[in-house]
Amino acid sequence: MNWILLIVAGLFEVAFAACLGKAKETTGTEATFWYVGFLLALSISMLLLIKATQQLPIGTAYAVWTGIGAVGTVLLGIFLFKEPATFWRMFFISTLILSIVGLKVVSN
Repeated sequence: MNWILLIVAGLFEVAFAACLGKAKETTGTEATFWYVGFLLALSISMLLLIKATQQLPIGTAYAVWTGIGAVGTVLLGIFLFKEPATFWRMFFISTLILSIVGLKVVSN
């Protein structure tokens, strides 16, 4: 169950990064809504991370959480914000994914 909470926390990290990206593209009231979404997603992500780390090792949990956020944010940038999907970006994202899986495998 704690691993599921951690994965969901990582997905909310992606959500708060997406809100920041969208807020940067807008102005006025619309930007305010994106910033509110950022704060909401950030709060949920942190609360779930705190809950997950009550049972999981902090080093592993934090690395997995940031890894999910990093991979998700890069993929979001490629698909939503039209950032380039170069060979080297995809190569290093792949190594990050392998590292996240590896941490899960070697953790109790």
